[in-house]
Amino acid sequence: MTRARLARRAGWLALTAAVLFALLAMWVVRTPDHLLPADVNLHRWSVEHRPAIASASARVVTDTGTGFIPYVLLLLAGLYAGRTTRQRAITAAALLLCLGAGQTLRYAVMTLIARPRPAVEDWATPASGWSFPSGHTSTAAMTAGLLIAALFLRGSRVPRTAVAVIGLWGAVVGLTRVYLGVHWFTDVIGGWLFATAWLSLLTFAYLWRTGDRPAADG
Repeated sequence: MTRARLARRAGWLALTAAVLFALLAMWVVRTPDHLLPADVNLHRWSVEHRPAIASASARVVTDTGTGFIPYVLLLLAGLYAGRTTRQRAITAAALLLCLGAGQTLRYAVMTLIARPRPAVEDWATPASGWSFPSGHTSTAAMTAGLLIAALFLRGSRVPRTAVAVIGLWGAVVGLTRVYLGVHWFTDVIGGWLFATAWLSLLTFAYLWRTGDRPAADG
């Protein structure tokens, strides 16, 4: 498959994810107190099924989706992906910039929507800020996508196991937010959609600039 075709697909995926995110955000804004059945049921189940070991494990996993850890992972991935000192520096800086810009945009959207979190007495871990979209979820998902991209940038054969493990980590971090009671499930869905739209947009931009541009129809 040519870069032009891949760029088109990435562009359509970015548009689709952005539209779905916008629709979900509109639903949240228009009916902030009206929760989907999945929100209520999953939150109630999480609160009622949190033994000490499971809660501690979930907190360990959830902590990997925020703070300095995603940036350290991307720094190491950038150093791995480049073949020369200059390539390593540029790749690492680009990965860090992509995550930082995505986080900044996500924070702006979260502040604009200002959805309240679940009741604080149900929390099993500290949390701050508004609820939609989930910051840990979007950060972990964006980091996972950028890590996988770095593996492919290396140009070597990428093990499917590595891709699966990284992708699973990115998804599980989001689920821990629901399990720990600090987010509604739709917050996590919003985080996944936001990350998908952002990563797809980045992919489109990269393919557009580094390969043959998609030819105009007609």
